[in-house]
Amino acid sequence: MSNIVAIVGRPNVGKSTLFNRLIQRREAIVDAISGVTRDRHYGRTDWNGKEFSVIDTGGYVVGSDDIFEQEIDKQVELAIGEADAIIFVVDVETGITGMDEDVAQLLRQTQKPVLLAVNKVDNTKREADAVEFYALGLGEYYTISSSNGSGTGELLDALVEILPEREEKEEEELPRFAIVGRPNAGKSSFINALIGEDRYIVTDIAGTTRDSNDTRYDRFGFEFNLVDTAGIRRKARVKEDLEFYSVMRSVRAIEHSDVCLLLIDATRGFEGQDQNIFWLAERNRKGIVILVNKWDLVEKDTQTTREFEKLIRENIEPFTDVPIIFISVLTKQRIFKAIETAVEVYKNRSKRIPTRKLNDVMLPIIEHRPPPSNKGKYVKIKFCTQLPTPVPQFAFFANLPQYVKDPYRRFVENKLRENFGFHGVPMDIYFRKK
Repeated sequence: MSNIVAIVGRPNVGKSTLFNRLIQRREAIVDAISGVTRDRHYGRTDWNGKEFSVIDTGGYVVGSDDIFEQEIDKQVELAIGEADAIIFVVDVETGITGMDEDVAQLLRQTQKPVLLAVNKVDNTKREADAVEFYALGLGEYYTISSSNGSGTGELLDALVEILPEREEKEEEELPRFAIVGRPNAGKSSFINALIGEDRYIVTDIAGTTRDSNDTRYDRFGFEFNLVDTAGIRRKARVKEDLEFYSVMRSVRAIEHSDVCLLLIDATRGFEGQDQNIFWLAERNRKGIVILVNKWDLVEKDTQTTREFEKLIRENIEPFTDVPIIFISVLTKQRIFKAIETAVEVYKNRSKRIPTRKLNDVMLPIIEHRPPPSNKGKYVKIKFCTQLPTPVPQFAFFANLPQYVKDPYRRFVENKLRENFGFHGVPMDIYFRKK
């Protein structure tokens, strides 16, 4: 489970540019997978062999200038609560502003490591101007230019030095099922209903544990850990429905899981925030089960379930091969079905297809419908194999792999799913030179 680094600061100091620079090393690889990046404010990267997640808080501040100030204070408070380290970005062109001082005051009170990054320093005069930022009382600062990248190496060196070591729980090889979703979707109640006790009492008291809680569970002769991201309410002054809060909390649980059970509130529909969490899980290549909770509160006719399911699938294209289960935590309707399905998805995720069987099934399909020719050139696929990775990845060897386009990649993926059953599991397909 990697550390989380939050980038904070007032608007227009260059947070997003720095974010893009920090993750681009990794992003280029992530984005080679078909499907556009849906959540632009979260990414994973590594430096000197240490992997971590980066969150750009700027992407979550909405509203007009007059409410910016209180919104930014909220973001900083959340970052302090959720992140392992914080990069505070300021702008050398404007110098210290009142808003910078507010943020610095919040950061001085935290025990979390904070790095002060003075941005837009691209000449020696600005290097000298940066000295005034000592006045913020945060100690050393790093001069950077997030647009051309100068200074970011030193910043990253310092960052990986101060990131806490995460203990890997090696001896616990149990599968991990994470219960994720926006606040108030019923995550804690779901776990309480499963284990038959009020283990997670949702309270308004600040300062309860901030890491996800694990519960060992073995109701189906299959032992696993339930990872809960709820059960914790933040200070009353932090709005409960802040997207940033949900995403921060979900990042931790998703990265630390094998299968994500995404709980959505049927009375609210499948909203943008639910989609964000879905794409986080998909981009991290986790198994996914969608649970539509509070289904007992929805007025229904014969078409309701089908229409609701259709709406969800339209919103998660192109990865639509995902189980959707309608549940009610209150009446315990289908909650055990949800867990059984998660177990199936877990098994699908670790499924291995023997090479010979894969070729016997896939090569005739490909021969019957080969990739379309490109500029008079014909792609011939001769061999395929499943790669020895923790999640399903397949390599197809061809004479001209560069001519295979996304629609054909999706066709091959659909045929793999049809024939071998990878329901609920994202997969990667590569075309390589034979």
